[in-house]
Amino acid sequence: MTHHRTLKVNGNTIFYREAGQKANPNVLLLHGFPTSSHMFRNLIPALARRYHVVAPDLPGFGFSDAPDRKQFKYTFQHLAETMTGFVEAMGLDRYAIYVFDYGAPVGLRLALAHPERITAIISQNGNAYEEGLSDGWNPIQKYWKEPSPENRAALRAFLQPDATKWQYTHGVQDQTQIAPESYELDSALLARPGNDEIQLDLFGDYRSNVAAYGDFQAYFRRHQPPLLAVWGRNDPFFVPAGAEAYRRDLPNADIRFFDTGHFALVTHAAEIGAAIVEFLDAVNDSLKGPIRLGDAHSDLDENGAARIKANSVNRA
Repeated sequence: MTHHRTLKVNGNTIFYREAGQKANPNVLLLHGFPTSSHMFRNLIPALARRYHVVAPDLPGFGFSDAPDRKQFKYTFQHLAETMTGFVEAMGLDRYAIYVFDYGAPVGLRLALAHPERITAIISQNGNAYEEGLSDGWNPIQKYWKEPSPENRAALRAFLQPDATKWQYTHGVQDQTQIAPESYELDSALLARPGNDEIQLDLFGDYRSNVAAYGDFQAYFRRHQPPLLAVWGRNDPFFVPAGAEAYRRDLPNADIRFFDTGHFALVTHAAEIGAAIVEFLDAVNDSLKGPIRLGDAHSDLDENGAARIKANSVNRA
């Protein structure tokens, strides 16, 4: 059973979903733009059978508070600091992180600040390499280079209901799999008074994430966290090269592609959930004795998803 709760962090209410036994290993799910923890509603039950799962809404998103921009600075560093306060208030001393879209720079900042807390990383279209950015970022990058009122105003197109729906439907083979409440809920929450300026601030600050890519990559090289990438190969914003780049710093990374778009869980929650459980089980088994990952190879799973993965975990 998934529970829906709130927690005060630095005076702001953070909404979160929680499931599974607290004695089990922790998994922290971090959503992206323009959605919320609602995106994990079908994944949480699959993980909660074996793991303690926590999925918060970032400030300004979902059902968490969206404090005024005069009282709360909407930067990715501040979002990460808020999430640090959240995990500490929750008592999550050690946890795996699932990072998607905006959740990647937030989650990787948590890892930089406290690498000892991170047991594993699952990246679902969560980018950490410049080659992962598509041409879809051009209008936002233009705003970075010239933060004029005109370039800021041009980004409002990303906040329109049609644009939100398109993020869900682009690259999806069977669009009848997409529940309309997904994009309708996102659009309704984006339309709250003042939320447009919050999102525009975050578009502008995303350049700080690109600037931090080198730090994220240095963390990968130094700490070698186990990493599983589950990537919608038709994502219009984060292209497959971003997933493949992880292997440059994490040679044992398990990289799997699915024939879907940005919101891969909409169409492949069962397959991705099974992959995550398999991956996390291997990570947790490693605590019982030394393991090593076999040589990488490519194959095609029963659902037609191209996969670049490690052979089954072998005892050393």
